[in-house]
Amino acid sequence: MSGVNLSGFKTLLYKELLRFWKVSFQTIGAPVLSTVLYLMIFSHVLDPHVTVYGAIEYTAFLVPGLVMMAVLQNAFANSSSSLIQSKITGNIVFVLLPPISYREFYAAYVLASVLRGVLVGFGVWLASLIFVFVAPKAPLWVLTFTLAGGAILGSLGMIAGIWAEKFDQLAGFQNFLIMPLTMLAGVFYSVHSLPVFWHRVSHFNPFFYMIDGFRYGFFGVSDVSPWLSLSIVSVFLAVLAALTLRMLASGYKLRG
Repeated sequence: MSGVNLSGFKTLLYKELLRFWKVSFQTIGAPVLSTVLYLMIFSHVLDPHVTVYGAIEYTAFLVPGLVMMAVLQNAFANSSSSLIQSKITGNIVFVLLPPISYREFYAAYVLASVLRGVLVGFGVWLASLIFVFVAPKAPLWVLTFTLAGGAILGSLGMIAGIWAEKFDQLAGFQNFLIMPLTMLAGVFYSVHSLPVFWHRVSHFNPFFYMIDGFRYGFFGVSDVSPWLSLSIVSVFLAVLAALTLRMLASGYKLRG
């Protein structure tokens, strides 16, 4: 295609995929194990006492939430860690010097983040089969929210990686923004079980719509309409993509 350096994009994508695949025990195996531990503990304690959406067992309810949480957190971790490591070690220059446009740069990093998130999420779903069988009723919704959620967190990871100048700042971004927004997005509960105030607050959390829409793909029921979730997630993705592309185009904290 004219104007597109497809070879450069493929090379950068391959480099990003190889980066996390070479240490897959750390980047895929470890998050799968830690997420399954959540499933073991919460299902053991709460499954006999809690049902959700009328008749869905708590363990079954928990699985889509944990899968999506794993997708989101690992998509963010991939792009953010890659950029901050490249900046601190100085090898970001080898990514910036080749004739790769900022759009190809963005596409390669976000796609690699999505793929890592999907691999970890799929691993969590496979491991959950030991405890309960939960199959998607609407796979297209599952796929849509998986890709959109991974792209959103991949973009957020790029913003954090570009903005941060040291690992401490990146950890602050992850611990004080990404983690609370994810954990308070309905991974472990339906927001209808919350007091009125917190129920309303949850609707201002964009992560809630990613997880709720993803869960709709498994059960056919959700706290809000999947079309509303898709609309909000799409707007959120468009805003973050535009912001990330703007930062890359200007060379903010990358070219100095």
